[in-house]
Amino acid sequence: MYKVDLPVDNSADVAVERRRAAEAARQVRIFNTRHRVMGLDLKALEQQVVENKEREEMAGQRERAFDMLRVTQDEVLMKQQQEEEERRAELNRDLIQYRAIRQRAEDTRDADLNFHRQGALGLSIPIPESELGPASMQVFQGEGIGDNDKRRAQMEQTERALRAQREQSEKLQKEKKLKELLKGKELVQQDLRAVQLDALEEECKRAGRIALNNYNHAQAAECVEKERKERMRKEGEEMAEVWHMVTSDILTECPKAAERQVDRGPVRGPRVLTDRWRGMSPVQLSAIHRQREEQRLEGKRLREIERQRDAAWDFQRMVQTREDEEEERKAMELKKEKRIEMDRYNEQLAREQREHQQFLSKTLYTNGPTAQYFTQFSSSSR
Repeated sequence: MYKVDLPVDNSADVAVERRRAAEAARQVRIFNTRHRVMGLDLKALEQQVVENKEREEMAGQRERAFDMLRVTQDEVLMKQQQEEEERRAELNRDLIQYRAIRQRAEDTRDADLNFHRQGALGLSIPIPESELGPASMQVFQGEGIGDNDKRRAQMEQTERALRAQREQSEKLQKEKKLKELLKGKELVQQDLRAVQLDALEEECKRAGRIALNNYNHAQAAECVEKERKERMRKEGEEMAEVWHMVTSDILTECPKAAERQVDRGPVRGPRVLTDRWRGMSPVQLSAIHRQREEQRLEGKRLREIERQRDAAWDFQRMVQTREDEEEERKAMELKKEKRIEMDRYNEQLAREQREHQQFLSKTLYTNGPTAQYFTQFSSSSR
């Protein structure tokens, strides 16, 4: 047998390496604290941006294609409509021409009866008339009797109808002219009425302006008269004041001139006239000094009472402060004792905890797990 070198299939190894690379990339992406906490995936975001741009570009291309398609369809539709109109016009022309050539009234079977054989085909039957039956007859005896009378009656009836129509039209024309004449007269009357109203309105405006001017003149004259009366009143008051200053006791030094006896109202007794007062008398000054001394002594007495009350309050506050300090000192001593007891209890608990930990580490748990034991956990991203 010959030894044949077969090609080695490395697809399994390639697949394993690809899975390992994907797993490593996944672990880097998942176990990266910054990306995991912030939730950032730059590649995915860039891919989304690219996809959004491609999607927008495709949407724009689709819209442009739809616009071009709409324009094309509109052009095709307009062209079809134009062709349809042209085809209909051509069919109408052909139909009119066909009717004018093929469907003339002179070419009908009864044209010889209605038009006295004008344009009708002659009887060209080679068979003798004796062999023809009643069904082959085209003209009967007695037909066309009284056609002239009928036609004359029809013409007279048509003439009467035309005359009636013409009379009706003339009547309508006369009525229309009459209406237009009446409407014209009404418009003329309206114009005349508008002119009269405009004239009356202008007259009213002119009368209003005249009345307003008269009112303004009257107001101005009244204002001038008021100013004159006010000026005369002020001059009279000033003259009266000057006369009072000259003739009154204001310039004298008599103190009794400033006193006035008042016996009416709630205030009784002498009242001082301020415009004539020249100062107080010695009796009034001594009374004021005496009253002021009494007020000073009363204020001194009140201040002494206030001082004694403040001293009593200060003594009371001092006693209360000493009592508060004593209570605070006792509370601090009690708190210190409780703290000492708590420290002793905590030391006892710590000693018992150390003894328990030594028992666990040296007696109970002698075979502890190594670091290799913990590395087997969270080794894969799945």
